[in-house]
Amino acid sequence: MLAPEDRWIWDFWHAEDNGVHHLYYLQAPKSLGDPEHRHRNATVGHATSTDLRHWTEHGTVLAPGGAGRPDGTATWTGSVVKADDGVWWMFYTGSTFLAQQTHANVEVIMAASSLDLYTWVKDDSFVLRADPRWYETLGTSEWPEEAWRDPWVFRDGAVWRMLITARANHGDLWDRGVIGHATSSDLRSWSVKPPLSSPGQGFAHLEVFQIVTIENQRVLVFAAHDMVLGAARSESGATSGTFTAPWTDHAELERATNLTGPDLYSGRIIDTDSGPMLLAFRLADDDDQFIGGICDPIEVEIIDGRLSTVVNAMDT
Repeated sequence: MLAPEDRWIWDFWHAEDNGVHHLYYLQAPKSLGDPEHRHRNATVGHATSTDLRHWTEHGTVLAPGGAGRPDGTATWTGSVVKADDGVWWMFYTGSTFLAQQTHANVEVIMAASSLDLYTWVKDDSFVLRADPRWYETLGTSEWPEEAWRDPWVFRDGAVWRMLITARANHGDLWDRGVIGHATSSDLRSWSVKPPLSSPGQGFAHLEVFQIVTIENQRVLVFAAHDMVLGAARSESGATSGTFTAPWTDHAELERATNLTGPDLYSGRIIDTDSGPMLLAFRLADDDDQFIGGICDPIEVEIIDGRLSTVVNAMDT
């Protein structure tokens, strides 16, 4: 488990190189007092492991850019991929809150590169923004943020694709959550595309995407908090946690179900020699108090056509 005493740790992303697992994660000091303050004080930390259980931390690798920069307030969730030339690229969220006393927040996608996964250099020329042709932007509705975050980049043949937490520019205010989409041929120049899902699926937003193939079945993994779930989903038993949905040529969000409950949030599936494993951060205790820290690996498999944790399968 990765749970330092002096910091909260929450969203994270992963890269593997020569048998070493590299974990990058959002962190903020517990000296802030209130864990809700962590979002405006987030930096990106780095740790390595060979077994996903015992971790060596390597300090902070990315921090906010300061006043006037697109990541002026905080650096948020991202993903890491390796280019054909051997350079590693981290695409991450830059967050800027407009004022201390408001929730108004603009999110953009930014990039940094590394030759060794330890030292990262921001690309100050790269900023990818929500395209108002398809996506809601700040001030066009009553929603308090311009949701354009959590980029997850993967290769799809000759094309690189990026899935992004976003909101459609139409529909019911509390049901606009969609899977934002951008493409690139070289990881340098990106084109924003229409979303890969439609509003009206029961989410105000969907967070921290990942597509994985397990037992020849492609599935989407994402997170959603009960505060952004539509009434029908909540009434059907959905709750805060990590979710999963089938992925064919698109996400079948109407079939989305909880993979975990509110104890484990923003899960990621990681391939290991022992099979696919789930890591997630600990969201809340029995009193609904934020915990933080990343759990030990949990085995997952396809059961009755759905991605499930083996522990849950044994309990039912």
